[in-house]
Parts: sequence; structure tokens; C-alpha cells
Amino acid sequence: MIEELIRRAAAEDDDAMEKLCETAAADPRRLVPHHQLLLDLDMWWPATLYRAADAGVVRRVIERIDDGQSTDDLNNLLLILAHTAHPLAESALRRWSTHPPAGADQLHVGALSYALEGGWTLDPTGDQRDLCGDTAYRLVLRDEPRRVGGPTCPWCAAPLWVAADLDTTEPAIGAALAHTRWSGRLVFETCHNCACYTTLYNQVTPGGGATWWAGNTRPSCLPPETAVPEDPPTQTSVPGPALASPYQSSAWDRGGSTLGGRPDWIQDAEHPDCPDCGQPMDYVGLIGGADLDDLGEGAYYLHLHQPCGFTAVNYQQS
Repeated sequence: MIEELIRRAAAEDDDAMEKLCETAAADPRRLVPHHQLLLDLDMWWPATLYRAADAGVVRRVIERIDDGQSTDDLNNLLLILAHTAHPLAESALRRWSTHPPAGADQLHVGALSYALEGGWTLDPTGDQRDLCGDTAYRLVLRDEPRRVGGPTCPWCAAPLWVAADLDTTEPAIGAALAHTRWSGRLVFETCHNCACYTTLYNQVTPGGGATWWAGNTRPSCLPPETAVPEDPPTQTSVPGPALASPYQSSAWDRGGSTLGGRPDWIQDAEHPDCPDCGQPMDYVGLIGGADLDDLGEGAYYLHLHQPCGFTAVNYQQS
């Protein structure tokens, strides 16, 4: 059945490609026996089809890049390697960061930056660090009484929105945040409006403290300060049922909000750098616009850097 879907997708059958992507999200290992066929058919996109690729497939992609005959496909081939997060892929990306392959002059970023698309990076010691977790839960949006007299955005004067109030003593939250090494209560408080224009940072404490970072920089594209403040969503998020795969978040569909797991980026991967140490921050969860509003679009992405005590919220839309 999967082989038939692959051949149909290679013939530009959109329904078949959608089913393959659903399989890659629900259980990437089901595609492992078929990766060689994907390569034979020059199906380099989407790279997420190769998440569970084995060493043989990774070597074949590396060899294709090294032989310099696929410069037009270099972007997609590097994405494939990033999504595998395989040690051989890591080694190749390191090598190409100092000795770029043919065609690299046409790329917008260096080879090693592609690791972020796969949800990992190299720490200051050079070791691979996962930015995402392998356990995910559905995030359920629950209506809460609107806060009166709470903190407001220093830019637009709108009441700040508590996008999530998490406590790692709850087993589900502790499992979803294990990769961040956070212990205690974690509050994501942000401006739902201004976060659509720039990444907003907070300084946080394990007791649930959340303070607007003084270094947040107001973008020039924000509406004028004389605009009427817009009320934030009335919902906050709480963990729901466990998901079968960490790849089942959706920035598009109702019910796609998740805690933990891997982000569904609408655009390129956008893991913010910690404003204190400059290291990429860990991904915590996604709140989809479809869950906030039946007509909503886009998604808010939640991030944390435990060593420095910073959270970040950014937003993407089509």
C-alpha cells in the first residue's frame, strides 16, 4: 500500500502525498522499508518523510551531495539529513560547515544551520542537543475568567495573555518538558498581539514568576500606540490525552495544539536564541489559531531555555 502511495505521489497525486505525510507523522518507522524507493524516484520533498532513515539511506544522500551532481536539489537533501538527526548526518553537516559542498553558495544559510529544521543543534562543547521532546500531549484550550487588573503590554497596553501555566509535578507535563530540564511551575505570559510581530521574551522562575524582559525591542511595524488595546484570548491551555507520535502537532487544524513533541512550522524553523547566552532555546509547545478561534489562522510557538531562565513566544502564519 505504501509503495503504491509513493508511486502515485511521484506522479503528482496530492492525495497520495498527503497520506504519506500523515504516515510520517503518525509512525515514521513505517516508511523505513520504502526510503530507497523514494530516493530512486528522486522524491526529496517533503524531507519529513525521511525522519527515521537508517544509515544506508543517510550515506546515499551524503554521497549524492558530495558528488556535486545535485546542486539544484541541495536544499532538500540537506533538509533530509537534518530531519534524520542521524550521527552520520551530523558529521556531514559539521564537515560542510567549513568545507561547503557544491551549490552551497546558492543557499541562504550554512549547512549546519539546517540542523534547526530537524529540531537539534550543537551545544558549546560540540555535542548534539535535541531542542524538542519525544513525548507529546494534546493541548486543550480552556476558557478562563478574564483577569482584571493584571499586567499589560508595555507597547500596546493590551492585557497580557497567559498562554500556558504548567507544573512539572504533573506527570504529563513533566514528561513533555523532560528535555528542557525544567523543574517546577512554568508560566508563559505574553502579548498575543505583539508576539505576532516579533519574538517576545520573559524571565521566569520555577515558582511561576514571569516578567516581561526589558530587552524586548518594539518593532516599527506595530500598529500605532494610539490604537485601542485588543483583548487577549479568553483561553489558556491544559494538557489533554497523550499522542501516539511526537510529530502529530498541527498549526493548521482544530485540535492541533500540542505540549511537547515536535513543532509543525508554517514557515522555516524558528527556534529563538536565548537573549542571555545566545544558544537556541528548547521547544515546549504549539497553540494553533484554529483552537483559539474558529476563523483563526497561524500558530504561537512556546520556547524555554532553562539554564538562563528565559521563555519566548513567537508566531507564524501563511
